[in-house]
Amino acid sequence: MKHGKKYVDSAKALDTTKLYEPSEALSNVCKLAKAKFDETVEVHIRLGVDSRHADQQVRGAVVLPNGTGKSVRVLVFCKEDKYEAAQAAGAEYVGGMDYVEKITKEGWMDFDVVIASPDMMGVVGRLGKVLGPRGLMPNPKAGTVSPDVAKAVAEAKAGKIEYRLDKSNIIHCPIGKVSFGPEKLEENFNTLVEAVVKAKPAAAKGTYLRSLTVASTMGIGVPVLTTKFGV
Repeated sequence: MKHGKKYVDSAKALDTTKLYEPSEALSNVCKLAKAKFDETVEVHIRLGVDSRHADQQVRGAVVLPNGTGKSVRVLVFCKEDKYEAAQAAGAEYVGGMDYVEKITKEGWMDFDVVIASPDMMGVVGRLGKVLGPRGLMPNPKAGTVSPDVAKAVAEAKAGKIEYRLDKSNIIHCPIGKVSFGPEKLEENFNTLVEAVVKAKPAAAKGTYLRSLTVASTMGIGVPVLTTKFGV
């Protein structure tokens, strides 16, 4: 894969054989971000589990203390008595069967997060083939199926992110923007990694945190020391 000049220059400025403390790693990410836009900073966590086994799945959600820097559009499926509370919490779209039909018949997808009350999952289930592949299907583990839809909306707006394994047993998550600076990014980084550590499956054997890498959208990956997390 051919990289641009800025990426190549960044690679020369960084010792990628070294493992960095989180604060130093995130300082490097901010320093080496050269794009003309405010790049997103992501964490890539390789885990010592096998996602093919149900008892080794790692999935959950966490509210980042400093948010993600991204505004999200929230769609809520609930009964009419909860419409007002969901809208007051900041949901852009609130409804039921009307939105199911809008999505299935019109291909409408102008939202980033879907939240549902448990009594609406029978209706939302009809959207499984559309929402599932996009990672938008409401799920109790992610806190997007909740009897308290107003609280779920408020958390989504405040910077709640979902983490889950891909097929390579790696979790990829945004933790903010380069403009946040290293300190706020480190707070978000620690919150996410501690949540993933807490979610360690009982069936996981050996080293759990295999590797941690942080990188900006267009930047080089910076390897992070895992020792402080003790797994």
